[in-house]
Order: sequence, then C-alpha cells, then structure tokens
Amino acid sequence: MTSPANVARENDTITTGFPVAGEPRFESIDAVRQGLASVDYLADEGIAGVVYLADRLAKPVLVEGPAGTGKTELAKSVARLTGSRLIRLQCYEGLDESKALYEWNYKKQLLRIQAGADQAWQELEEDIFSEEFLLARPLLEAIRSPDPVVLLIDEVDRVELETEALLLEILSEYQVSIPELGTVRATQIPLVFLTSNNTRELSEALKRRCLYLHIDYPQLDRERAIIETRVPGISAALADQVARIVRSLRTLELKKLPSVSETLDWARTLVVLGVESIDAERARETLNILLKYQTDIDRAAKELAGVERTD
Repeated sequence: MTSPANVARENDTITTGFPVAGEPRFESIDAVRQGLASVDYLADEGIAGVVYLADRLAKPVLVEGPAGTGKTELAKSVARLTGSRLIRLQCYEGLDESKALYEWNYKKQLLRIQAGADQAWQELEEDIFSEEFLLARPLLEAIRSPDPVVLLIDEVDRVELETEALLLEILSEYQVSIPELGTVRATQIPLVFLTSNNTRELSEALKRRCLYLHIDYPQLDRERAIIETRVPGISAALADQVARIVRSLRTLELKKLPSVSETLDWARTLVVLGVESIDAERARETLNILLKYQTDIDRAAKELAGVERTD
C-alpha cells in the first residue's frame, strides 16, 4: 500500500512556494568544478556555478546548445560525482503520460475484478487503484525514490506542448498528482536536468521554472583538454592538432558542424590507426568519422587542401 509519508489525499493541504532543498551536495562552485573533473567532465565556471545553484536552490536546470556539446554527459557526470541513481526520460514525438509519468496495469486490474466478482464495486475500486496496480514511469519513479536521484529529461524540445505541460507540477513542486491516490511528493529533491537542441521554442511556463545554462562549442584550450582527458593514449601534440582542425572546420558553412562527441570519435580513430601527426591526406581519409554529410566532407577536404598548399 502507499506510504502515508509521501502521499497527500485530496483533502490535505498542498504545499506551495519554493521547494526546500536538502543537505547541500557541494561545498562551493570550485568543489563542483573539481569534482566533475574527477569524473572526466571538464566544466567551466559557468557550468559549475549553475550546477551548484541547482543544488542549493532545488531548481531544475534547462541545458540548451548544439547537439553533441556535453549536455547529456553533464547530467551523467553529476550522477557519478554524487553517487546518485540516474533516471533518464528520453523524449520523442508522441511521448505521453503513460510512458513518462505512470499508467495502471490494466490486465492485472481486469484479473482482480474477475477474481472478486462477488465483492462490492466500491471495495474492488479501492483495491485496483492501489500501489499494487500502479506502473511507475521515469518521472514518478524519480519523485518516489528514497535514494538520491539525478533525473535527466533528454531532448525535451522533441515533445509536444501538451506533454511539456505534464512537467510543470514536477518542476515547480516536485510532486505528482494521481487522481485515484492523491499527491505523491518527493521525499528527497532530485537534481533535474532538461536538455534541448533548440529544435523548437519551449514554453515560458517551463523556462521560468528552471535555471538556464547554454553549452556551446568549447574554446580551443578547453576542447584540447577534453580530448586529452577523454581519449586514452593520445599525445598532447595530436590533441592540439585535432582541436585546431575541428575549430577551423566549424568556421565553414557546413550542414552539420562537428560536435565535441564527434571530435572525440575522430581523435580515438586516429589513435587506433597509430597516427602521431595529422597531414592533410590522413585528415581527408578520416573525415567521415568527423562529418556526417558528403557535401560537408567535400567542402572540408577542399579547405584542408587549400591549407596544405598554403603551408
């Protein structure tokens, strides 16, 4: 049966206002940055500051930016750093309440009704709409968890406005209203990260419930450090070359700019192939790892050929 500690019946007073944060997870912004570095995520001051405030203010974080710049990895890294369970809701067009929040186990309910055919309906109804017949999906699971949780709502811009509205109660009150059971409130406040690739404009109602963080392509020094951290066996010289070539390619009018994740894939490929220094020919041979459209590969190859002639 449902625990009375985290469920309020309809006649209970529903709390409003700011959620109360639990014990701080981080001592300072610098502790966040150093902690993330210890799990191989190199955060700048802005990223570390938002994560710190999300914990202290018990606020979700909306992370926007180009695909492949480390938005999802940030949530995963925070979970590793804090020893929290990562619960992920991968958003997609057509996602509804039954897949995101909860649904009832209709087959099991039907069996219970058939088994209790001689019982009064009121008694049966109270039984079939109980915890035993509830199927928790990621959002409800994160709210009900007694253990520390990092909730990742990935690519929230892919869902429709109606589904986006489901998130509002969770993001403001850390609670879920279930008509048959009451209001399930979080026993501990999860750290919540929502990621968006800006495929559509999110609602103002959702945005004002969140702290905002934009993660763009990193500066040269930071990308070089990311490559050295995430690619075992790479030399400092090769990491520098990779970072500089990728940075120059991002200045071109490409259909899809190379992301940080694709940069890392390219760097790993070069290490596997035993490349110690990149020349234009070797770069052109492996551009399909870095770029995903033939028109981009052709344009990049011409740029590299021009650089080689200049050199």
